Amino acid sequence: MLTTVVIDDEPKARETIINVLGLGPDNVSVIGEAGDVKSGFDVITKTNPDVVLLDINLPDGTGFDLLKKFNKIAFKIIFITAHEEYAVRAFKFSALDYILKPVTAGNLFSAIEKAKESIQKEETEIKLSAFLSNLNKIKKIVLKTAESIHIVNVKDIIRCEADINYTTFHLVNGEKLLVSRPLKEYSEMLEPIGFYRTHQSHLVNLDHILRYDKMDGGHLVLIDESIVPVSSRKKEDLFSLFERM
Repeated sequence: MLTTVVIDDEPKARETIINVLGLGPDNVSVIGEAGDVKSGFDVITKTNPDVVLLDINLPDGTGFDLLKKFNKIAFKIIFITAHEEYAVRAFKFSALDYILKPVTAGNLFSAIEKAKESIQKEETEIKLSAFLSNLNKIKKIVLKTAESIHIVNVKDIIRCEADINYTTFHLVNGEKLLVSRPLKEYSEMLEPIGFYRTHQSHLVNLDHILRYDKMDGGHLVLIDESIVPVSSRKKEDLFSLFERM
């Protein structure tokens, strides 16, 4: 889903843009709108959109003033304005497109397609970078949640827990990342480098085991005090691993 925010001082202009977007691909969603620099900054900070459709002349400044408020611009910019004289300056802010009003569906959809392609390219480059750094030994792993793409140090993963076709990663900082891929894929990737599948639904980092408690059928206690079951057929192998640690 490509999330967008529309910033324009004219309510009718915002309504038109949002309505046109509604006629386009189903995977584009407008998650916020604003009419000035201050509220625009607030809505972008709150919603963290993929794309911002931005007017230049706003009541309390310009679209450029809004962009200068961000230390790092983590979204794609599409300017939509009635003023063609700002085009050169707009592209200095790495704008993907510069659309002159009145907005047409063709121009808007073309700009949105550029945004999608740019985001997909960046995601591919991130994955490739992580892959190249893992050629000799996997040190980092790319985890794509619904909101973000995370580059995670493998050593910071305490355990992974299956939920049908989803996997939750529990990290040393207390963070939990839900990924829409089955545990089996990560088990095949991580078991050769110090992880162990104790149970159908659990994969643990051997470096983060505190102890094995024999009570109640036996289970592992990890450094975050989480309790992980060990299936009966896995116990002997696990004990053998303990002896080699």
